[in-house]
Amino acid sequence: MSAYRPVRYPPGEALLALYRWRGPVIDSGVGRRGYTYLLGPEANKFVFANADAFSWRETFENLAVVDGPTALIVSDGDDHRRRRSVVAPGLRHRQIQDYLQTMVASIDVVIDGWRPGQRLDIYRQCRSAVRRSTAASLFGPRMAVHSDFLGEQLQPLLDMTHRLPQVMQLERRLSSPGWRRAMAARTRINDLVDAQIGAARAQPRPDDHMLTMLINGRGDEDYALSDNEIRDAVISLITAGYETTSGALAWAIHTLLSLPGAWDAAADEVRRALGDRPPAAGDLEQLAYLNGVVHETLRLYPPGVISARKVIRDLSFDGRRIRAGRLLIFSPYVTHRLPELWPQPTEFRPARWDPRSPDYRRPAPYEFIPFSGGLHRCIGAVMATTEMTVMLARLLARTTLRLPPQRIRAHNLAALSPSPGVTVDVVGLDR
Repeated sequence: MSAYRPVRYPPGEALLALYRWRGPVIDSGVGRRGYTYLLGPEANKFVFANADAFSWRETFENLAVVDGPTALIVSDGDDHRRRRSVVAPGLRHRQIQDYLQTMVASIDVVIDGWRPGQRLDIYRQCRSAVRRSTAASLFGPRMAVHSDFLGEQLQPLLDMTHRLPQVMQLERRLSSPGWRRAMAARTRINDLVDAQIGAARAQPRPDDHMLTMLINGRGDEDYALSDNEIRDAVISLITAGYETTSGALAWAIHTLLSLPGAWDAAADEVRRALGDRPPAAGDLEQLAYLNGVVHETLRLYPPGVISARKVIRDLSFDGRRIRAGRLLIFSPYVTHRLPELWPQPTEFRPARWDPRSPDYRRPAPYEFIPFSGGLHRCIGAVMATTEMTVMLARLLARTTLRLPPQRIRAHNLAALSPSPGVTVDVVGLDR
């Protein structure tokens, strides 16, 4: 199974070529306002080990438009540590096992709406399923019933963050029509989430799940979240959950349908392990091939092609000085396609993740970084991989899909997605 060649992302390929030509440190621009590219595994290790040298707020301030000014992605230092200590318990592996039934129900609802002979955009379908699954799993039915509304309102905000920061700042200063639409959407989202937080405070329910935890939880130093922090946590968890996971899920489906025999191999494994029943806690670790598909998809299509850090104190790496004020950029895409780490790096080889396979090599934490690393590693990493595995298992068990000829390009730096989507034909369905 080596006929598949991944869709390439030109900016990522350019960085890969620069790394091969000029090495791990590449400077662009002059003085404190320039860029420094640190590429490769040792550079990643250096970045993760020096978290105190960077400002997340200054780096990702454009994301506050969507996630809110107190979200973890724009929090630094003690603020980040205290907020994360309240949020993290709800996203541990033990908690996520309790969400599997909701994940299954969310993708089954989508599949139930299909019919044989239908042609559809599976990426769009994945976005709907993952958004509802994330909202329902973490925050229960009171938030899940609004998942489509949240998707509609979040889109103009997400579109804004896909612009260059300078362009977004200009739109803000000029109060452009696009900016006004985004801000109106943000107000509607805030009003909805604030109302749900108020309702959960007044009449808590057992199925509020993480909403109750955010309201009542205490973190480091007995820290309690304010209502604004709770709202930003809710919005950012839903947004990050579906924006990145749905793209990765669509890439996995595209790959399984493109690589000869891959869909059948994964479907056979699911049937052998599960029979006719949906996956439950403890089942996922038995799906060695499917787990390999998920990890190999995240290797070839990491949600973030690049990531960045604003340098706030002088650093030195590989004999080169990195001055405070510069923007440091590193790249999961580059790291994941290096032949010294990944033999035949452009081949899709799920077996490289199976400990029973002779191809297996456990990567270091700075060699496989689809969710970044260090203190700011994505808090939803386990949730994302679990959701991908569960939804793929249901698709493999319940559907037969075919990939018609089409041209797809990889799109977006921060949430790598297939553009204009992934068209599939529904050949058969198991009701």
